[in-house]
Amino acid sequence: MPRMLDVSDAVRAEIGDEEADRLLAGENAPGSYDCTSCRTPGDSEQERTSTVLFVGEETAVLAFAHASCLPSQVVQVTEEQLQGAVRSIGAQAAADGPRRSAPEQAVLGVTSGLILIEGELHPALVVEPTSPIVRPGTTGAGDDFLPLLIEQGFMPVTEIAAVPPVLHGWSVLLAVGQLHAVLQPGPHGGQPVAWWQAHQPLQVTDGWRASANKHQQVLMFAAPVGSIGRQPREDLLRDSLDRAAAQGKLVAAALPLAGT
Repeated sequence: MPRMLDVSDAVRAEIGDEEADRLLAGENAPGSYDCTSCRTPGDSEQERTSTVLFVGEETAVLAFAHASCLPSQVVQVTEEQLQGAVRSIGAQAAADGPRRSAPEQAVLGVTSGLILIEGELHPALVVEPTSPIVRPGTTGAGDDFLPLLIEQGFMPVTEIAAVPPVLHGWSVLLAVGQLHAVLQPGPHGGQPVAWWQAHQPLQVTDGWRASANKHQQVLMFAAPVGSIGRQPREDLLRDSLDRAAAQGKLVAAALPLAGT
């Protein structure tokens, strides 16, 4: 049965027309898969599915995602990251069979929404990785995502009752009404560099953009994998943030707005 696959022009250019056509015909595509973005199961026979090609210096891995989570795209990663993902796929396949087809590469999921604080709406970004983040140069099963951000100046939040302090040197890049990146200070006081960058500029609502222009800053909340999830409505997003804060799994900062 043909799969409900989306293969972007960029992915097709990398894998070639013949392979792309085989995927679309259902010859090489999996039925079930684990989404490379949200990590929950998907079925390319039942729902629209994006092909996501992770490309290193020498290796490429084709993964699959719910089309509602990610568009079909090519993602450039380091060879070290990709080899680690390949090893983790092999280890997991040995444990639970061939169903898992997506790499364990951690991707930062970013959701925009308006958050009510002290009677006023503020533009917010909620960041949650798709798998645990370990400190560079270390191995193990820990999750250092929040400690790493706290070291950068983000503040632990136990309840969302006030606007968090401004984190100078960081900023949110908005251009032509679209979200492009979260910037952090460059090394040795140099130009800011991207801490997170959208593979394709993300659309934000008119209300979110108007609020960002009004406040000239964006609130960024971050939580470990599994704390927030993909919430379809802002009230559900707020509920998840409140729950993560109460559990001690949330950090936040106000980031100045760069662009319009």
